[in-house]
Amino acid sequence: MSLERQVQAKLAAKRDVQQDKEAQEWIESILGAKFPPGQAYEDVLKDGTILCEVINKLAPGSVSKINKSGGQFKFMENINNFQAAIKNYGVADIDVFQTVDLWEKKDIAGVTNTLFALGRQTYRHSEWPGPWLGPKPSEENKRDFSEEQLKAGQTIIGLQAGQNKGATQAGQNIGAGRKIIIGK
Repeated sequence: MSLERQVQAKLAAKRDVQQDKEAQEWIESILGAKFPPGQAYEDVLKDGTILCEVINKLAPGSVSKINKSGGQFKFMENINNFQAAIKNYGVADIDVFQTVDLWEKKDIAGVTNTLFALGRQTYRHSEWPGPWLGPKPSEENKRDFSEEQLKAGQTIIGLQAGQNKGATQAGQNIGAGRKIIIGK
């Protein structure tokens, strides 16, 4: 099997059809319109217009110009504008797919993961009434301990310090014992 086929097989294995479906339903609920019947998920997203419309619903005015016609460079510009807008919205740079992953359909799982990262970020924006996508991110639970509490914690021996409630490895023999033969 060639290297290119191995890479394609690995990327295809990463893809979760159920997650693609969840992301599609989330986009449809935000936009209030269904994807065209008979078209694949990645084909609908490919030109970036739907993605730009989604971020404009979440944060109005994020993408000022959406290219509805033109060549591939105009559509790739849509994808780049979407990526810049979601970064401004709060999605981490590491969660954003590469433009060619969508345009050339190389890594659709990465595109879906980006949509899930965007969906998680909507929880952090109180102005967005929903719907949301993915689990709600955890919030900081900062704790302040007094000096007395910190000192009390230093007297406790943790289980990692060699004590395991009385259990030891004494008496275990695994494999043959070590034999030293003198004179050979």
